[in-house]
Amino acid sequence: MNPEVAQPVIDTHVILRDGDKLLLSQRGGPYGYGRWHLPSGKLDQGEPLRLGAARELREETGVIVDPDHLRLVHVVHHHQDDTVQRIGFFFEATEWSGKPVNQEPDKCMGLEWFRVHELPEDLIEYPKEGLLGYLNDDGGLTEHGWAQRRHTAREVASGPPAATGPEPTAG
Repeated sequence: MNPEVAQPVIDTHVILRDGDKLLLSQRGGPYGYGRWHLPSGKLDQGEPLRLGAARELREETGVIVDPDHLRLVHVVHHHQDDTVQRIGFFFEATEWSGKPVNQEPDKCMGLEWFRVHELPEDLIEYPKEGLLGYLNDDGGLTEHGWAQRRHTAREVASGPPAATGPEPTAG
């Protein structure tokens, strides 16, 4: 085991739902160019989760939500690579105001509403896992990208290897 304390990036994702439609944004930056995801962003140092989620939603879409109207619906612990882990908190906006408008055209190619059963195939995997966890109501936590690390978990569960050496004698 690595004794270093994990320092994951903390992301917030906001699910805007209008009946059976969800708002998605199409990436325009280098990460996931042209692919879809939820309005999201990194939490700022010293910022509460719901406040950060409300800020990111406003910055990206112009939509206003009171942080008290953000309901935590899923968490994703994402293994991005050997140096970066992320924890994504997915919130559903239960009340909001404003019409979504692309506020960051340098980072986002556009915003579009999709029916929950007709989502685009090119969703970015990490936010897709959180969105599907929400839609399927599957327990609240998804560990994504950790498959290559599963053997370590099994080793931890089985405990340290048995010591070798002379058999103990009764005495």
